Amino acid sequence: MKRDVPVGITERYRTLSDLPATIPVFPLQGCILLPRSNLPLNVFEPRYLSMVEDAIAGNRLIGIVQPLPAEEESPPAKGFPLRATGCVGRLSAFSETDDGRLLITLTGVCRFDIVGETQTSKPYRICDASYRPYETDLIRGYGQDAVDWPKFVDVLRAYLDARKLTADWESIQRSPTELLINTLSMISPYGPEEKQALLEAADLKARAEVLMALAEMEIAAPGSGTGTSLH
Repeated sequence: MKRDVPVGITERYRTLSDLPATIPVFPLQGCILLPRSNLPLNVFEPRYLSMVEDAIAGNRLIGIVQPLPAEEESPPAKGFPLRATGCVGRLSAFSETDDGRLLITLTGVCRFDIVGETQTSKPYRICDASYRPYETDLIRGYGQDAVDWPKFVDVLRAYLDARKLTADWESIQRSPTELLINTLSMISPYGPEEKQALLEAADLKARAEVLMALAEMEIAAPGSGTGTSLH
């Protein structure tokens, strides 16, 4: 379904050469970033405060990647293994709290594969990134016309009804297909493996199909809803 969308800040990245070969990475378990979707983060660890401050002073790009299975949301050591694929985002908003935390928003630009790591004295990790497999991420709305929009809405409605959730359907219908699918993938209540599958889906059509498959499994599973809402 084709929808007109405004030009955003990610339009400055038109070709892969506009992206850096090395990027600082923020490992977060159960968290993914996708192109042209926004990820708010509350940054308080000293190593990542340093990373954000360096990004603000530099090109404002930070990669979000999941660590391999670990008990902690963000493992403390620099040497723990990372998943092979993440997404780089531009620091599009930030503010500092009285207690020294940074509240930031990353806007997704392009997925990447980790192909190496640069050893530095920085407290955070800097990885060598290959964006080549995800070049179409730079094209706003690429592949969204292939999404089965009526089926997607039907499955979403059934999922919300089964979980006793409410939704602002007027806003959902107005949302660009790409933005809705990517945002739902990011906020979905699934585990790290499912989140990674959503991240690595080849295109929007495939990502929508993964979302629908996960939703249909949830609908079939016993359990009660939370009675909250989706906006």
